[in-house]
Amino acid sequence: MQAQSGARFDIGEARRVLGDVFAPWVQDLNLSVESIDHEPPPNAPDWQAGAVLRMAFSERLCRHGGVVCGQALMALADTSMVIAILAANRGYRPMTTVDQTTHFMRAVSSSDVLADARVIRLGRTMSFGRVTLLSATDDKPVAMVSSAFAMLPG
Repeated sequence: MQAQSGARFDIGEARRVLGDVFAPWVQDLNLSVESIDHEPPPNAPDWQAGAVLRMAFSERLCRHGGVVCGQALMALADTSMVIAILAANRGYRPMTTVDQTTHFMRAVSSSDVLADARVIRLGRTMSFGRVTLLSATDDKPVAMVSSAFAMLPG
């Protein structure tokens, strides 16, 4: 897949990339793209490009006690940040995660999880972002994630 310089990276393209690019086990997380933000609204100086993804609740993602496991939450955060960077880039560009730091704030059980991923810096060789994971049931934070990605040649 080639980058689409200047092209519009919309929700349909994000969904296509989610289905075509990621490993089968990531696709098994049953993630859905809720929204893409790649064009700043007027008069929004603090705006950041990003994406919101949803991970549907499943008992298969839970550890003992019905709590969604940290590994699934971290995979959701990583995947949502890739989609956010692609939105900011306005097209596909190969990249790899070089750092991800997760701060878990509370357990989530019996709820979908939303990942609000925002690009802090989109660079030529490195990109940085942050993800807030929220319980879809009460919209309260579950975890905060910061990450760095190496941008790979085309």
